[in-house]
Amino acid sequence: MQFSVHAAKTQLSKLIDAALSGEDVVIAKGTRPVVRLVPIRQSGFALGTHRGQLGAVPDFLTPMDEADLDIWEGGDDPDRP
Repeated sequence: MQFSVHAAKTQLSKLIDAALSGEDVVIAKGTRPVVRLVPIRQSGFALGTHRGQLGAVPDFLTPMDEADLDIWEGGDDPDRP
């Protein structure tokens, strides 16, 4: 289907839906086609795809031991000048 720029501006949401459903949507200036709307492929990103491959993950909700907490808070660190 081909639409004028004016029609495309007033019906953009419908044209996007049409392109997403696989229809060929073309926008024309006058009678000359200049733009085609095409959907962008989604990446299919999924969480947990490397589960079991990265080793043990620390539990960040468990309290630190006193020595590590003291270093974290800027206490006596033998490696600091």
